[in-house]
Amino acid sequence: MNFVQQIRGSFPILGRKAGGRPLVYFDNAATSQRPESVLDLQQQLCSGHNANIHRAVHTLSYEATEAYEAGRKAAQAFIGAAQPEEIVLTAGATAAINLVADCMARGGFLSGGAILLTEAEHHSNIVPWQMACEKSGARLEVVPVAAGRDFPNTGAVDMEAYRAALRRGVKMVAITHVSNILGVVNPVKEMVAEAHALGIPVLVDGAQGIVHRRVDVQDMDCDFYVFSGHKIYAPTGIGVLYGKRQWLEKLPPYMGGGDMVDKVTFEKTTYADLPLKFEAGTANFVAAACLAPALDLATSLALSPDAREHERALMAAMAESLQSIPGLWLAAADATDRIPLYSFTIEGVHPLDAAMLMDKMGVALRSGHMCAEPIVDRIGGGSMLRASLMAYNTLEEVEAFRAALERTVKMLKQ
Repeated sequence: MNFVQQIRGSFPILGRKAGGRPLVYFDNAATSQRPESVLDLQQQLCSGHNANIHRAVHTLSYEATEAYEAGRKAAQAFIGAAQPEEIVLTAGATAAINLVADCMARGGFLSGGAILLTEAEHHSNIVPWQMACEKSGARLEVVPVAAGRDFPNTGAVDMEAYRAALRRGVKMVAITHVSNILGVVNPVKEMVAEAHALGIPVLVDGAQGIVHRRVDVQDMDCDFYVFSGHKIYAPTGIGVLYGKRQWLEKLPPYMGGGDMVDKVTFEKTTYADLPLKFEAGTANFVAAACLAPALDLATSLALSPDAREHERALMAAMAESLQSIPGLWLAAADATDRIPLYSFTIEGVHPLDAAMLMDKMGVALRSGHMCAEPIVDRIGGGSMLRASLMAYNTLEEVEAFRAALERTVKMLKQ
């Protein structure tokens, strides 16, 4: 049994059919599939250890708490955080960014300044900062990227514009590690260093980057890093916010409620120590615990030469497949550092029609603006197709994708 067969064998859903054909799941940038190690732990926790964490002294609560905290420690190790208290468990990357944006606004850290984003941000790294602007009086500044038919099609951030913008009263930088449209790996370490030279904190949206690149937050030196479990083999409803301890201690709490308090009276409430200060309410302990086996798998793949070689082969095959389709335009086609994520348009073919026909042929793609409307409006006319791959995808699936896309284009252009 070869490397890919071994990986695929641990993902039960990959054996199912769609449209009467073997499933080709190329929508991994939205949600990855889950291995048996995660599915088994979910079932075990729900059936044998279901209880609130941190609150009770009985056995079930102790067991649930241990599993929850094991998920936190797995996240800490995976991204190289200095201590577990720097890992806040949230409902996802969206919740994590909202937490930071709201707390920065309410804490007075944004007043009278600007929040700097790139043009290729996901809505989750745009809208929370717009809301923070409304609360704090800050303004939004946007750095362009080199993508589109009238630009160098590299997807690169305009670093000269970035450096110039930093000097216009910026109080916060929030940037994507890897764009969910362009698939381009941004020079986040350099961008963090440029911001820090001016005393500006940086949040990195790692929802896509965490999956295909090793992340060391201490080496990157970002102040905040966020990602979602469901994009890296874990269940939905769990995310990770890494924050430098000095920042997490300065920020006010995000939500009030149980488990985030030290002492409550009607006159005054004091708050729990990190990280519980930001973890109000009953936690999704099952999903949090499942970070451990999910990140174990991700670590083994990141360290595997076979996995790296397989990803290179998939990317080469996808590039060849996309180039073979007449009228296809690929975003960031000239990128030098990218992940296996491809957003494209085809002349004379509407993305929604194509995605629906591809589904009938067993191929799952994403269509629309992919929750990144500003960049898709500019480079894709408001709607694109996206294919995104993981280690469990195969060269045979790439060939099936190409055949289905060729047939789809022919049918829609008749």
